[in-house]
Amino acid sequence: MPLYHNGLYLVRANLLELQRGGRVLAVPIGRLTNAQHEAVNSHRLAHELPPLEDPEIVLIGKHLHGSRIVRDNYTIEDVLTQITSALDAGSVVVSSRKMTALDAVDFRADGYGNMVRDRAVLELTQRKPRAELYSVIPKGDTNRPTERQKEKAAGERP
Repeated sequence: MPLYHNGLYLVRANLLELQRGGRVLAVPIGRLTNAQHEAVNSHRLAHELPPLEDPEIVLIGKHLHGSRIVRDNYTIEDVLTQITSALDAGSVVVSSRKMTALDAVDFRADGYGNMVRDRAVLELTQRKPRAELYSVIPKGDTNRPTERQKEKAAGERP
């Protein structure tokens, strides 16, 4: 499994610190499988880009927090679910000259009336030689949570 046993704990900690307005450091949250690592490097070589040396995935979370939690009104728990789905060992590498990502194989109900397929977007140049989980996108989320739904969901969780 690509996520480390404490990976979601570290993601949650960074997102909570960002929510408080604090600064965070890159934390290791998981590793690509051998097949995913090989697929990333195959795509990179095909586009004449240097290979990804280390399959470890790190996270800072600033863009993820700003795009999914602040802009799209998802809760931290929603984002953790998206990450778990997108960084599954069975997820498939999709790549172009401008983007490398992992797509979940299966659709999942997101709790807002959508069937989504989660995509983890990786940044492969800033944290060299490791991949940074830059963002996660629930593809197909035409019904996004409202601020009220977000507040209600946050109040129901411990």
